[in-house]
This record gives sequence, C-alpha cells and structure tokens, in this order.
Amino acid sequence: MIPVYKTILYATDLSPNAAQAFRHAVSLARHYDGRIHILHVLPDVDSAVVNYVSTVMGEGRLGAFEAEHKREVVEEIERRLARFAEEELPDHPEDRARVAGILVTHGDPAAQILEAAEDVDADLIVMGSHGKGRLRHVFLGTVAERVLRKSRRPVFVSRLVE
Repeated sequence: MIPVYKTILYATDLSPNAAQAFRHAVSLARHYDGRIHILHVLPDVDSAVVNYVSTVMGEGRLGAFEAEHKREVVEEIERRLARFAEEELPDHPEDRARVAGILVTHGDPAAQILEAAEDVDADLIVMGSHGKGRLRHVFLGTVAERVLRKSRRPVFVSRLVE
C-alpha cells in the first residue's frame, strides 16, 4: 500500500535553521491534504536543581513558573509560524491552517517525540538533524538517530545546515 501522510508530527528544537524541516512538513501536508502537529521538548532540569529551586520558591510557585515558561514557548512558536506564513506562504495562506496544534513538553527529546507520535497517531515524523560530526555522533548519538532507531513510524530527517 502506498503511504499517505495525513497526520504529521514536526519536532523542532527552535534553532534558527529548523524552518528547513518545517518547509518539508508543510510540503508533505499540502501534498496529502494533511495536518501538522508541532512539538518542542524542553530539557529536563537535574532533580537536585529542581529540589533546590522548589525549596527556595515553593513547590506551587515552581509549577506556575513551569506553566508560564511553556506558555511563552507556545507563543514564540506561534510568532514564528506567523512570520513563516507571511514570508513563505503568501500564495498559499491555507497552509497556515494545516497546523493542528502546538505541544510543548519536558523530558528526553527522543522519548517525548516518540510518545507524541503515538498520542497524535502520526503517519510521519518530520525533524531536522544537525550532523555535528563523527566523533560526537559516535559517543552521544543524535535525537534524530535515536528516533529513527526506535520509531515504528516513518521518520523524515532533514539535515540542518549550521
């Protein structure tokens, strides 16, 4: 059966050149009349730091601070989307409506991407890879490679040029 990509999960690190991977997501969504779910994963903070900050700020205030930070990230993604639509989609304003939602989570990026793909029942995961060199690749691996190894769904990886 020929694959059809109706539900696309686009994972972004919000780097300046991550828009290249988003261009691919938009192109695929346009071709298949699909929807794009945008995901950004905030890194987890060391538990010792969380405990210290929680003690100083109070647990309730820390939770409110985290919620506010997530809201700010969503607003930043929305600003970038508006700028992207203005600059790159003047002939296709309907493409802006292809964005089904924006999700911001905490945790291990690869694990969160795979979990979000399950949650939205993605037909395809689109993401960028920085390609930072062989030595770093051997010792650390990349988020894209970990997603590729563990995903049961197709993954489209666009090399991001720095």
